[in-house]
Amino acid sequence: MLTCNSTKYVTRNLCTPPAAHKAHHNAGFPVPTPRPLACRARERAAVKAALERPSHNASTRSPQPQGAEKRRGGNTHSAAARRGGAALARWLLLKVWAHVGCRIGLWRGRRVLQSTPENRRVWLPAPALAMAPAEILSGKVVSAQVRERLKKQVAEMKEKFPGFTPGLAILQVGNRDDSNLYINMKLKAAAEIGISANHIKLPNTATEAEVLKCIASLNGDPTVHGFIVQLPLDSDKPINTEKITNAVAPEKDVDGLSSINAGKLSRGDLGDCFIPCTPKGCMELIRQTGVQVTGKRAVVVGRSKIVGAPMHDLLLWNHATVTTCHSKTSTLAEEVSKADILVVAAGKAEMVKGEWIKPGAIVIDCGINHVPDSTKASGKRVVGDVAYATAKEKASYITPVPGGVGPMTVAMLMQSTVESAQRFLEKFQPGKWNVQYNQLTLKMPVPSDIEISRSCIPKPIDQVAKEIGLLPDEIELYGQTKAKVHLSALKRLKNQSDGKYVVVTGITPTPLGEGKSTTTIGLVQALGAHLHQNVFACVRQPSQGPTFGIKGGAAGGGYSQVVPMEEFNLHLTGDIHAITAANNLVAAAVDTRIFHELTQSDQALYNRLVPSVNGVRKFSEIQIRRLQKLGISKTDPAALTKEEVNLFVRLDIDPATITWQRVLDTNDRFLRRITIGQSPTEKGFSRTAQFDITVSSEIMAVLALSDGLDDMKKRLGKMVVASSKRGEPVTTDDLGVTGALAVLMKDAVKPNLMQTLEGTPVFVHAGPFANIAHGNSSVLADKIALKLVGKEGFVVTEAGFGADIGMEKFFNIKCRYSDLRPNVVVLVATVRALKMHGGGPAVTAGIPLPKEYTEENLELLAKGCSNLSKQIQNARLFGVPVVVAVNAFKTDTKAELALVVQLAKEAGAFDAVECTHWAEGGKGAVALAQAVQRASQTPSNFRFLYNVELPVIDKIRIIAQQIYGASDIELLPEAQEKVAVYTKQGFGNLPICMAKTHLSLSHDPEQKGAPTGFILPIRDIRASVGAGFLYPLVGTMSTMPGLPTRPSFYDIDLDTVSGEVNGLF
Repeated sequence: MLTCNSTKYVTRNLCTPPAAHKAHHNAGFPVPTPRPLACRARERAAVKAALERPSHNASTRSPQPQGAEKRRGGNTHSAAARRGGAALARWLLLKVWAHVGCRIGLWRGRRVLQSTPENRRVWLPAPALAMAPAEILSGKVVSAQVRERLKKQVAEMKEKFPGFTPGLAILQVGNRDDSNLYINMKLKAAAEIGISANHIKLPNTATEAEVLKCIASLNGDPTVHGFIVQLPLDSDKPINTEKITNAVAPEKDVDGLSSINAGKLSRGDLGDCFIPCTPKGCMELIRQTGVQVTGKRAVVVGRSKIVGAPMHDLLLWNHATVTTCHSKTSTLAEEVSKADILVVAAGKAEMVKGEWIKPGAIVIDCGINHVPDSTKASGKRVVGDVAYATAKEKASYITPVPGGVGPMTVAMLMQSTVESAQRFLEKFQPGKWNVQYNQLTLKMPVPSDIEISRSCIPKPIDQVAKEIGLLPDEIELYGQTKAKVHLSALKRLKNQSDGKYVVVTGITPTPLGEGKSTTTIGLVQALGAHLHQNVFACVRQPSQGPTFGIKGGAAGGGYSQVVPMEEFNLHLTGDIHAITAANNLVAAAVDTRIFHELTQSDQALYNRLVPSVNGVRKFSEIQIRRLQKLGISKTDPAALTKEEVNLFVRLDIDPATITWQRVLDTNDRFLRRITIGQSPTEKGFSRTAQFDITVSSEIMAVLALSDGLDDMKKRLGKMVVASSKRGEPVTTDDLGVTGALAVLMKDAVKPNLMQTLEGTPVFVHAGPFANIAHGNSSVLADKIALKLVGKEGFVVTEAGFGADIGMEKFFNIKCRYSDLRPNVVVLVATVRALKMHGGGPAVTAGIPLPKEYTEENLELLAKGCSNLSKQIQNARLFGVPVVVAVNAFKTDTKAELALVVQLAKEAGAFDAVECTHWAEGGKGAVALAQAVQRASQTPSNFRFLYNVELPVIDKIRIIAQQIYGASDIELLPEAQEKVAVYTKQGFGNLPICMAKTHLSLSHDPEQKGAPTGFILPIRDIRASVGAGFLYPLVGTMSTMPGLPTRPSFYDIDLDTVSGEVNGLF
């Protein structure tokens, strides 16, 4: 404060004017409580002296206050009030003492301003007065108040949204000491407030591309609400800082440095942008003075993008008249002397002198400079950009250096992070997706599947990924409509609660079809697009064999499809091709090993298996595992004895026991039995073999049951390909091929992301046969989906064939290995398929359906519902509620549909619902979705059908009797022998995967309905040890389909102009 002469006057404000509150609101800040400022004793004494002295010029009218003070709401004062008598003076003195938190300042050095109880202001002349130095604006004190307020806000946020925590990410490049110090301050402040702060540190060798990749990942992370890049970037490589700061998502740019946020600030959109933390902190300090910014002259010294320029904009949009100066301003002292508010951020030590400052100005010093000081241990001291010692004698308020603006910068970073988290919560409810659903344009009659598929414009798959909470670095794009999802997503979401688990199955299949895939897609469209639930479909990838054969595609149908259907039904992302390559590598390894063992001595084999490279021989990792399996602990190849070398190099595979076949993803009946090794180069070694279709490969089953890359690798190594002549199992690990298989399968293990017609997400992953394998999509897809949908969401997966096959294996094999517990079974049935089970006539492709299927026939239908009732009972054996979905066709009558619903409920279904999703999409499955929701709320007392510790024969008998309705089982001699072999080899405790016809509950495909009392014959038993089950063969099972007389490929073609695929269905 200044020493004033007798003509000077003192201004005294007793409270923060109401307009100051408005200034807070206009700037997007919370309105602060008026800040109490203690009056010093000498200030009180000075005021007392001024008030007790009679007004020597009361008769002379002093100029009425103009400008900013008048705009602050000052009333026009009466002559009596202006004159002020002794009584009034004494009264005002009492008011001064009564108001703790008042302040002394100068109003143009002219008058004493006082407020009456009626909020009227009086102006009193002030005598010669020695004024006190400026009030200190302590950033430490104010920032502590801000942090305490934020701490309470975060606590309230966490209480309202359990599991939610505001997140701050700090990206640092290099290892600068000053950056480390600043970052530690930010981490400490975040921890104090309750913000989850993550420090990502890249080495100083990081390239611009690597930094941008990291930024992209953080931009997409929904747990990160505030994100800053610590500057400067300490890298050996050239990096464009502006490009880096602009790469930060504007909605997370809590530093406010991106061009978008800077542009919004300059445009005055203060409520829709982030303000750089230092200017924001300066503004908060100015507000703490209680001085209204509106109408004041403000001068900003400095023009940096971080402080000067945004400070100018911030003051301007708070209605100050702003001048920006800099070190080159020729009239700097003159401009500074005009400032009511002075903000200095020039980066030059004590550049602004005290004598330049206007009396009573607010001075905010943002500078941090070091100057020599021999009195300090370090030989230097910290000073600001303002000459503090002289400036504090003229200013009304001033920030110290250090301890002024610095602490506020960190506090404002925390405040912006909390604000960002609040905006996130307003836009996205935790656990609730923000999905853009596609609107269907329904047509009657329903067009072809391919026509419907093409009428829909799928969302970009990266948009789908973002909508469901996947991060950019968790997806691998395969074009615009499909993507791989990295398993890191499962690790990130491990603490997330699982959603509801729904399995879709069906009655025993007939040539007329039930529509399980269509129902699966229709159900998720209803739950998502119509009931607005988080929902995922998990379906199998179809084989190209049936696609080009007779069945066609498997993407669903009508208005309930996975799109684009041609992508879905053809190569997708190449998973099946990877399985083909891996499977055939094993087949080649088996025959090659037999060949070389037949043609070489032990030592010759050993020299080739463990070659000398640059004079050094050593075992590979997989060879060391084989030695350990043989009980040999040596690791030096030269240390093995002849007996140990023999054991190591000789697998002694018995060709008659080889169970591993080559595969191809094409229906080719002429590969069902072949002879291999007929070339002269194979030296007479030949044997009979066969090809299977790729989806029947054990590697497909391994893929479907693995719960991670490591688990898949272990399972691949445990696959048994044959037995040795000593009767011991020979595995892929013995062949030395495990690592190579894992390499071939490393991408196939990642689930494939697609979408439905209505824009709900779909995982398409794995497609094992439902007869010789378990017939379900992958465990990994289900696990990731269950985490993504959250506790209240739904994952709907499909089991192959009827409930007696696909559902039973889903429960006893898939759920056993995955530890997942289903909540609801959806059992799909159609009126016409049930009529066939009731004894309806056979149907032939290409010939119109007999009238029994197109006309009402309640008697035939009621008889066929025996199969539906049996499958409902089968599902209830596992303790899971059943909802029956009656997939309606236009030929079905109301009476027929009502009969199925009635009989289903009588059989124990939780509910039975008519569905029209084929013709209406999700809209036609809303009732089904609501029934599933209700069923999922009931207790699911899930249980397995059998204990795996039981003998193999007992486990087979339980399935045959309780699921199929057989009276008993009969094991043929070959099957009995296999039971003994597998039990001896230690595989007797594996679950059972029955391989039987899907066309009947019995082993006879001609027996429809629900046959009972039959003996189930077990012809043989085989082991899929890597996948983890034994599969008994009931009758003859073909693992290589053939082509019909007129395959589907007759209709499939490519439009060479548009590039579109035609003819898929």
